[in-house]
Parts: sequence; structure tokens; C-alpha cells
Amino acid sequence: MMSFDFSVIPNSLPFVWKGFQFSLALTVIATCGGVVLGTLLALARLSSIKFLRTPAAIYVDTLRSIPLLMVILWFFLLIPFVVRIKPETSALITFTLFEAAFFCEIIRAGIQSIPKGQVNAGFAIGMTYSQSMRYVILPQAFRNMVPVLLTQVIVLFQDTSLVYAIGASDLLHAAEVTGKTYNRPVEMYTFAALIYLAICFSLSTLVKRLHKRIAIIR
Repeated sequence: MMSFDFSVIPNSLPFVWKGFQFSLALTVIATCGGVVLGTLLALARLSSIKFLRTPAAIYVDTLRSIPLLMVILWFFLLIPFVVRIKPETSALITFTLFEAAFFCEIIRAGIQSIPKGQVNAGFAIGMTYSQSMRYVILPQAFRNMVPVLLTQVIVLFQDTSLVYAIGASDLLHAAEVTGKTYNRPVEMYTFAALIYLAICFSLSTLVKRLHKRIAIIR
């Protein structure tokens, strides 16, 4: 009969904490980088200039059509031909570039949700298109997009477990290593699952509250 011994968890906390820190850093960096790059891609996709619109569309549609795990492995195997980097660095680059495609579509939809009359109002008071976008459209769009953006961040945090495939020291990898060290894999995987559950459930609750608040403002 299988028995469970969770007493190994306190001894494993330092290593698990280190893995969790990387998972969290990967989520934050990929989110910040992805939003910045995604915003540029969204503006390019909405541009009337075909030279900007077409490459952006190809980039976004291509990455959104390929499983993240394949992209992670592809970058990890390809980058060493150019420069030697750690698995963690490869993961940071991959997630930032990959998530940018998803953030792009979220941001593009947010921009398109703002009435065109807002841009015309900016023109009426002497603003250029870039000024109208910066001071009028994007602030309103980002306010409306906050719940959707946070939902994507939750998915991103969950997806960080995929870097386990390239040996990056994330939360899941830390749980596996300590599980093997103490011969308690079930307990450590369960502990990691509870951490993912606690964080994702908390963020999901926050998203629901923000969605209701934004709905009231509208």
C-alpha cells in the first residue's frame, strides 16, 4: 500500500524556492517584453503600410499556429549554432517572442474596440496620429484589456512548466529533482501542483473582480 510522506517538503524548500523564482521571473520578463513587442506588432498590423502590416501578420500567425513546446525546443537547438547560452536564457527569449504574438492580438482587438471618433477628436484638437494613439487610444484600450491580459499572464505562468523539456531550473524541474533526491516524487509533484493552483486561482479571482469593475466604469 502506497504511503505519503510530506515531511520532505521543508528540506526541499530552498531548491523549490529557487525554481519558483525563475518561473516567476520568466513570467514577468516575458509579460513585459511580450506586451512591448506585442504593442509594436499590433500597431504594425493596423498600419496602412503593407511593408509593416504583412511581416507582422506573418510573424503573429506563424507563432500562434505552432505549439509552444516545439518553439521552445526549436530555439534551444538552433541558438547554440550562433551563440552558446544557458537553457534559462533560451527560455526567456523564446517566451518573450512567442507571447508577443498572443499579446499582439489582444492589444489589436483592444485598439479596434475604441470608437474611431476618438482618433478624429484627437485630430480636431491638433494631435497627430501617433499622439492620438499614445494619449487617447492606447490608455483606453489597455484599461479595457487588463482582464484579458491578466488571463494570458495566467496561461503564461502555467506554460513556464514546459521549460522542463530543455532542463531549465523552473518550479517543475526543482520539484522533480528534489522528488528523486528524497525518493518522494508524488509528494513533490503534488506540492508543485498546489503552488500552481494557489497562484493561478488567486489571479483568476483578481481577473473576475477587475472585469466587473471595468464593466461598471463602462
